Amino acid sequence: MIPFLDLKAINAQYREKLITACTQVIDSGWYICGKELEEFERNFANYCGTQYAVGVANGLDALILTLRAWKELGKLHEADEVIVPSNTYIASILAISQNNLKPVLVEPDIHTFNIDTKKIEAAITDRTKAILPVHLYGQLAAMPEIMSIAKKYHLLVLEDSAQAHGAEIGGKKAGNWGDASGFSFYPGKNLGALGDGGAITTNDAELADMLKAIRNYGSHEKYKNLVPGVNSRLDEIQAAILNIKLKFLDRENQHRRQIADLYLKGIQNPAIELPLIIIDTETYTQHVWHLFVIRTRHREELQKYLADHGVQTLIHYPIPPHKQQAYKEWNDLSLPISEQIHAEVLSLPIGPTLSVDEAKQIVQLCNGFQI
Repeated sequence: MIPFLDLKAINAQYREKLITACTQVIDSGWYICGKELEEFERNFANYCGTQYAVGVANGLDALILTLRAWKELGKLHEADEVIVPSNTYIASILAISQNNLKPVLVEPDIHTFNIDTKKIEAAITDRTKAILPVHLYGQLAAMPEIMSIAKKYHLLVLEDSAQAHGAEIGGKKAGNWGDASGFSFYPGKNLGALGDGGAITTNDAELADMLKAIRNYGSHEKYKNLVPGVNSRLDEIQAAILNIKLKFLDRENQHRRQIADLYLKGIQNPAIELPLIIIDTETYTQHVWHLFVIRTRHREELQKYLADHGVQTLIHYPIPPHKQQAYKEWNDLSLPISEQIHAEVLSLPIGPTLSVDEAKQIVQLCNGFQI
């Protein structure tokens, strides 16, 4: 069986380094908000090209706490509207609604899976205060256009970069386009911890200071609480692990690109729609292929066919957010592009330990699929 993603093999590459890093933390006697976190925050900010990075407990908290911090700073208020793509993973939307803000769902481009910039302006009202673009599957949303719209209407931009570590447009990386960005270090991400973890990147010193307080019970100084905060801290062991794995992120992303290139050039079955990469000479896009997502009207048959031939695939995601019970007030909404995407997508194996021969085998199988 070719697994969808072999986390054991991925981390085995760095086993001795990870053991050494964890041992150093254990022996240090300091396990929360110490030098490993400070080092990772500095390293990750440098990697993304930002002034600041703030480690938190997970990717959802990275989004929730950023919106919360803007409320504390008076930049957002209850019931303000936040534009978000309608086909995203539900976490992007949960972050908005959990702050008592109003998500405004905008359909994606069916070929790139990212928010359709042509539809953003039509969704803006006098209550719109922010845009939350999602870099779905590893390709940056059309950030030059989105930032231009945001500037025109004086909107905040919070990037959801959970799937886009290292992705870029014209040399500018995910996390350095908007006013802030949320990252996830869930184990299966391109930069994955050995547990949950997340971070916010920003160039705004005031926001970074507020985030550091909110993540730590609202405290800038021990036993002094400026705002009602939470406990959402990236611990020392996960920070130490991420400090090791960050060094190899570009190499792993390049391998993902090699596998994706084999798929893009090799799969020639008319029953399979390949993802579109946006590339032009002025805004060259570096996709990092967190997922390689195809579309087909015969998803169940293709998934079974591949499984019968020893290839594991997954569906990201089978149910659109507006059809989830969690948002039952939206269940009658008609968002046909999102609904089509969620009914047709299938994710092929891709990752830093998938071999070229395995990828070629998958290409051959896809081309042999008949309905």
